[in-house]
Amino acid sequence: MKVAIVDYGAGNLRSVVSALRSVGCDTVVAESPRDTQTARAMVLPGVGAAADTMENLLHRGLADLVVHWIAAERPFLGICMGMQVLFTHSEEGGGQHCLDVISGRVVRLPEGLKVPHMGWNQVHYKVDSPLFESIPDNSDFYFVHSYAARPDDEAVVAASTDYGVPFCSAVQRGAVFATQFHPEKSGANGLQLYRNFARFAAA
Repeated sequence: MKVAIVDYGAGNLRSVVSALRSVGCDTVVAESPRDTQTARAMVLPGVGAAADTMENLLHRGLADLVVHWIAAERPFLGICMGMQVLFTHSEEGGGQHCLDVISGRVVRLPEGLKVPHMGWNQVHYKVDSPLFESIPDNSDFYFVHSYAARPDDEAVVAASTDYGVPFCSAVQRGAVFATQFHPEKSGANGLQLYRNFARFAAA
């Protein structure tokens, strides 16, 4: 099965490609919409700032591609910044309008906490998601972020994590999945998550 990894200059793209290939996926790095024509699923990786991410997605003609892909109910996985830009608005950098695929906003982690939130932390499941099949609840995944998503509809929250306060660490709506943590940096559990996504997409 072929998975398109959206290339807008994110630094973790190669490690995502490597992880997907290690679980048996054929991958294509998508620098333009035409690169996704034969793909069954899409992954939007991400590190960095919301404004830079949106600027690069728009400049490369990839923002509309992501929105239309999701609207067509095709399997999609967002990672870290690739999750945050799915929301309506991010407070980062004075404010940034995002893709508005999921209603809600992205807010800075509370004052008094060390940011970025960096390292391993537990992920608590809120729904029975195919993304977490064969991964025990409260498993550790690797995080690097200073902002967190706050969905308007709690029903889309697939998992939460505690860092001073609980925050949304994964979302799911139909064929759309996204994680605040980095599966490609999360060892065996992260590879299992990619394997689960690939299995869902191929079904």
